[in-house]
Amino acid sequence: MSAMPSPRKKVGVLALQGDFEAHAKALERAGAEPVLVNRAGDLEGIDALVIPGGESTTMLKLIGETGMKEPLADFTAKKPVFGTCAGAILLAKEVTNPEQFSFGAVDLSIERNAYGRQVDSRVATIEPGEEFAKRAGEGGVEAVFIRAPIIRRTGPGVRVLAEYAGDPVLVEQGKHLIATFHPELTSDPRIHRLFLTKI
Repeated sequence: MSAMPSPRKKVGVLALQGDFEAHAKALERAGAEPVLVNRAGDLEGIDALVIPGGESTTMLKLIGETGMKEPLADFTAKKPVFGTCAGAILLAKEVTNPEQFSFGAVDLSIERNAYGRQVDSRVATIEPGEEFAKRAGEGGVEAVFIRAPIIRRTGPGVRVLAEYAGDPVLVEQGKHLIATFHPELTSDPRIHRLFLTKI
């Protein structure tokens, strides 16, 4: 008898604001089943969560209005979460420029809009380190920065997987992954596949 294929991992994408549809498509390309999360009940039955880019203060306002603050904090304490751009800000332990609430899941300090305004957004090719190459595949990664934050400090438990202009742009701590850029806006599935290995 042939073995039954393993079921696809269900990964939620916080769909209150931001580029959640692009993340859903990227997760499909990576082999997962995306689930759009609009309310606390949607967190039930999913294996992991992506918090997308967008506008972090607007996202926080909508999280509060939908009653998702405590359920998201509880989920983040138990299961893998991948934050990109604004999602990275929400996962950080410390946020500056200005200070704001975050879930504190990853021991780092992050500065909002640190590269400047929308006109200062850019696309760059970054060369990840050996750890990324070993686990996700070799070769440069196209990184789309849109009003991106900058990671100013990483704690001792944080592993830097890639840098750009001397700053960490892809990091992990335990079951969580953070990117200050937008991997969902390219056709490269490696970063989303790397996140799926944390489930």
